[in-house]
This record gives sequence, structure tokens and C-alpha cells, in this order.
Amino acid sequence: MQEIDKLAWLYLKDKQLLVARSKGKDNYYIPGGKREPGESDEVALIREIKEELSVDLLPTTIKYMGTFTAQADGKPIGILVKLTCYAAEFADTLKAAAEIEEIRWLHYEDKSHCSLVTQIIMDWLKAEKMLE
Repeated sequence: MQEIDKLAWLYLKDKQLLVARSKGKDNYYIPGGKREPGESDEVALIREIKEELSVDLLPTTIKYMGTFTAQADGKPIGILVKLTCYAAEFADTLKAAAEIEEIRWLHYEDKSHCSLVTQIIMDWLKAEKMLE
């Protein structure tokens, strides 16, 4: 079984989850991306979020939240995506950049518009009373 290893930034405000949608895609996902060779999780996450959302994560606030795995969207059956999730505070103003077409705040009831792994994470966030 093949696994796509990615990092993700869980940011919640008013019990809503920040999600992004790439150009040409229908589903929303949790912002983040893949490590470059030699990068730590923190360095890669900071770089990816700067590229996608134009903000700087504050390194001292980065906190591991959990790791989640599901079938990867748009990939053959058996190719999984693994998201290692972190929470963090940020500086500047959120705005879509690079391949990101749109960013939104979603409630739990909006999860059908998200990738499968994002739906699993939203289930967990709801169970933890972080998402409504």
C-alpha cells in the first residue's frame, strides 16, 4: 500500500475549521503539504502555510494534534494520504496564494464538501468539542 505523507495545519476560530480549495478542485482540505528533503515537520509546515496562505506560523506555538490516514482523493484505491496535524498561531492576514483558489471557515455540517481525510479529522474535532 502506498502512502502520501503530508503535514497539515489545524486552525479553528469560533468552532469553525479553516480549509482551502486548490484551483480546479472541488473538495476542501486542511492547509499544508509535503516535506522537502531534510526538513523538520515544523520547518516544512511553516514553509507550506506561507506559500499557500501568505501567513507566518509562530514557531513557539506549534503543537502536535494527531495523525490521520484515509484514501487519497483522486488517487487509485489503496493509495492513502497520512496527515500529521499541528495547531499554531500566526502573524499577518490570511489570503489564498500559490495553487489555492479559496479559503473558507467550515462548520461540522459542511464536511461533505471536504476530502475524506479532512472529514475524518472533522469527526475527531467534533468529538473533542473543538468544532461545531
